[in-house]
Amino acid sequence: MKLHLFWATLQFMTRLPIPGKWAKGVDFSQYWRGVPYFPLIGLIVGGLAGLLSLAISQSGGGMYIGAIGYVLALAVLTGGLHLDGLADTCDGLFSARQREKMLEIMRDSRLGTYGGVGLIFCLSLKTFAVAELSYHPPLYLLALLTSASIVGRTAAVLLMYAQRDARKGGGMGSSYIGRITPSATVLTLLSGIVLVMILGNWQTLLAMMVSLLVVYALALYFNYRLGGQTGDTLGAAIEVGEMTFLLAMIWQ
Repeated sequence: MKLHLFWATLQFMTRLPIPGKWAKGVDFSQYWRGVPYFPLIGLIVGGLAGLLSLAISQSGGGMYIGAIGYVLALAVLTGGLHLDGLADTCDGLFSARQREKMLEIMRDSRLGTYGGVGLIFCLSLKTFAVAELSYHPPLYLLALLTSASIVGRTAAVLLMYAQRDARKGGGMGSSYIGRITPSATVLTLLSGIVLVMILGNWQTLLAMMVSLLVVYALALYFNYRLGGQTGDTLGAAIEVGEMTFLLAMIWQ
């Protein structure tokens, strides 16, 4: 069952070709049990995107094309799932409407102005951050790019544990928000910290702590404006966590 849960979580969080039979028997209502696998999924996704980035830059493509390759690979590997959440969150929050209207806007599949601006800023900042970090030796750079993906997915647990569902069971986030147990939360955070420490050093750990603080502050803000969390805010948190980690590594 645990292995099936891992494959089901990987299938949901990515667009990797996972055979359906590998995730057989796992109902969507049980997906919250797979949250402790989030750091491992970050390792897989970030590692693949990082390898592509290095392959491009080391073969003569240059650091900027390599950085674009990394950001594009993350979007393709995840099917833009988290970017969609970021865009919807920006459209809702910056609409300056009442809570119910903001949640209604976030449900709209169309991309608004604020969502477009949010995507541009996020993708641009991640691209330039990766390019700026490209002066590091290739293996260390790969570790940083992989760690960013781990940190983003680890941080998402902060918007799940002891949080309110703003839609009261009306969205995909309802399978996660408020359902994760204290033990699963601790396991997720510890798994992420251990992976980041194995790949990096105390600097990467410090950058991770900064990212966790920023994402937790976001969780408080979402609670204040939306009355809780949604699947979109979870996606936004993952994107912000990745971006903050990369930027924090530049400033060290």
